[in-house]
This record gives sequence, structure tokens and C-alpha cells, in this order.
Amino acid sequence: MDMGKKTCYLLVLIFHLSFVLLASNVDTLIVHSKAMNKDIKNVVITPDGYEKNTESFSTVYLLHGAGGDHKAWLKVAPKLKAYADQYNIIIVCPNGHVKSWYLDSPIDPSFKYETYVSKELVSAVDDKYRTIKNAKARAITGYSMGGHGALYLAFKNFDVWGVAASMSGGVDIRPYALKWGIPDRLGSFAEYPEHWEKNSVVNLVHLISNKELTFQVDCGTGDFFYADNKRLHEKLLERKIPHEYVERPGKHNPEYWRNSIKYQLLFFTDFFKSNETNN
Repeated sequence: MDMGKKTCYLLVLIFHLSFVLLASNVDTLIVHSKAMNKDIKNVVITPDGYEKNTESFSTVYLLHGAGGDHKAWLKVAPKLKAYADQYNIIIVCPNGHVKSWYLDSPIDPSFKYETYVSKELVSAVDDKYRTIKNAKARAITGYSMGGHGALYLAFKNFDVWGVAASMSGGVDIRPYALKWGIPDRLGSFAEYPEHWEKNSVVNLVHLISNKELTFQVDCGTGDFFYADNKRLHEKLLERKIPHEYVERPGKHNPEYWRNSIKYQLLFFTDFFKSNETNN
């Protein structure tokens, strides 16, 4: 190898090593839930340069679907680390249990995932990382069960979340009385119909009338949750509740969610930027 090629090779190597050293970092944050008396693992991705400056960052929480855990989003969207760099945000992926539906169960006091995500986890992340401790700088989204969870938590906790979204969300759980462990959280539909009514996102729109919440509903037209999301959209229109609605060809699968997250992160970042003066 001649000197010119060696020099070129070294420059490329140095550039590559510099990129690796400055790129986003993936942590496993273990948070003790007092509400459930257990330790819970969470993934936290900090952006390029986080360790080298003193600025604070907006935060995006990503909720997984049924059967998933805190590592599920890294498999669904391997580019998350690049997105943290691109948008200069902190990304948090909680472990919401395989079938929690992100509820505080009315029948099982050992399941309090609304409390965990919206209170305990947010508090722990804000304590450990340089976040902007303001709802206007905090977003939440998720897919499937996590889509339900994101809107459910945002609709009920305006002081925590300023912007939210769902993708392929199970926004009406009532038609699925025998599926995905929901009866374990709410009891049987026949015995506790009020639990199912009160915990379906489609029935919570009254909570956001005259409230400041920016949010998006996204579902593929080939998804088995499509009709439920369409019905939520129509109910929001009837109530004249501002929101963004997205439907496009697609099914209930990671390919759809990988595409959705790219646009939702842009949606969140635009919101953060529009509220920078208030943070």
C-alpha cells in the first residue's frame, strides 16, 4: 500500500472512530417501582454529544406491544440510535410487561403500569438524565398495546405528556374480551363491563375536551385495529377535538411501525421546537 492510500485509510479510520465515540449511547436503566414493589428494566438512548455539553433534552417514550419488553423497540426500529442523534432527543423504552396494557388494574393491585410509566419512570428519568422537565418537552407513542397505552396515558395525564401518538393502537379493547391478557387486567367483560368501558381509549375523549394535548392517530388500512382507529377519529371529529389522523396501506407488523416512527418523531420534534420558548 502506497503512502497516499495509507493516509486515506487512516483518515477514514479516524473518522469512523470519531463517529463511534460521539454517537448515541444506549443505557439500561433499572427503576424500582414502589407501586408494584419490583425493579423494572428500561432502555434509555441519549444522543450524540450528550456527555460533552450541559444542555437539557426533550424526551420521547416508546411503548411496546403485547409480548414485548424494553428491548422490543430496538428490534422493531434499529435506527432509533440514529434518530436520537438526528433529532437531538432522549428516547426511553419502558418495560411495560408482556400484557399490562399500561393500566392500573382495578382487580390486581400488583399491576400499576399507568402509575409506573407516567409517574415513577418519568421521575427517575428526569432525576438521572438532563431532560427538560416540562410536559411540552415530553412525548409518548407506541404500537399495538403500546398505541393504546400512549393515548390512554396522555389522555389521563396532561401534566406529564404534551404530545402523543399511537400506531396500530388497540384503542377500543371491548371487542377483544378474550384476547391478549386483557381479562387478567380488567376481569371478565361479563362480570366487570364498567372496567372495559372506562379503560378503552375511544371512551376517554371527553377527558381531552378543552385540554391542551397535541396528538396523532395512525393505523394501516389492512390492520385488524383499523375500524377501531377510524371510529376514534370520527368521534374526535364529532367532538371537534383537534388531532392528526393518518391512514395508509399497511398491516399490523414491524414494517408499518418502522415507517410510522420516522414521521412521528418529526411530528414530535416540530412540537418541541414550537414550544421551546416555554421550556
